[in-house]
Amino acid sequence: MTEAKASLSTTLIGFGEAGSILSAGLVKAGVQSVATYDIKFGTAEGSAMMTRARNAGVHPAPTPAEAAAGSEIVIAALTASASVDAARTAATYIKRGQYYLDINSVSPGKKREAAAIIEGAGGRFVDVAVMAPVPPYGIKVPMAVGGKWGRAVADRLIPFGFRIEVFEREIGYVSAMKMCRSVMIKGIESLIIEAMTAAVSYDVVDQVIPSLDEYFKNKDWRWQAEYMFGRVVEHGERRAAEMREAAKTVAEIGLEPLMTAATAARQQWVADRIPRDKFKGKNPTLDDYVASVRAVLDKK
Repeated sequence: MTEAKASLSTTLIGFGEAGSILSAGLVKAGVQSVATYDIKFGTAEGSAMMTRARNAGVHPAPTPAEAAAGSEIVIAALTASASVDAARTAATYIKRGQYYLDINSVSPGKKREAAAIIEGAGGRFVDVAVMAPVPPYGIKVPMAVGGKWGRAVADRLIPFGFRIEVFEREIGYVSAMKMCRSVMIKGIESLIIEAMTAAVSYDVVDQVIPSLDEYFKNKDWRWQAEYMFGRVVEHGERRAAEMREAAKTVAEIGLEPLMTAATAARQQWVADRIPRDKFKGKNPTLDDYVASVRAVLDKK
């Protein structure tokens, strides 16, 4: 076990919320070498991002190829829309035998497309579904892995504290799990945006919340509404992209994704109109979140 820890080296492609948390967690877990690359390193905010990486013990590299050089495991933690393009870029530098973990929230079809690119270049593609928000779990966030290399990579990461369930199934299987879960979870988030905004506006929220608490036993729906509302405000852009992938997942079985597409549209609506950092450093209430939506509506 100790020897395995001493020999592991990893790379995170993408230093956003998930990438930064996972890379810092790998360092704390004792991984010998952790590198990262993010396309934003070349922008105005890149300097601050690289400083955060260095402070966490992570080596920021100027190119993805340099970040991945010498790593046993490359983890792609990007936006849904960038996953296949990232695989194409990775195919230019991936070394034979390197593991490429795609943890992006995309449809099974898109995972298979990325897998064909990586495997065609000699890499070992691992389909990964992150089954809960990365914060506050960090590297202990529940993950499902699939594909022929899933067991091998799980054996390398579990000793460092990763929570991984292995499904010895085809590429796309665990992504289907994640996407179907997202149809429900993000759908509830979007329903909360509409239901709570309407309930507060009609001054019936103090009647609606207890009714929900009664119907859904052991749930604090005021807390749930505030938490989910906040997640949409902060991460609506990314969640909308994920839900467009979820809609593709539903469409790939021949079912028109009416509800899933609407969920994506509502998440994008919030992302386009409410600044994601509007409540940063604050402790907003449900009324505060609803007021931010009402302010948009009042401008019409």
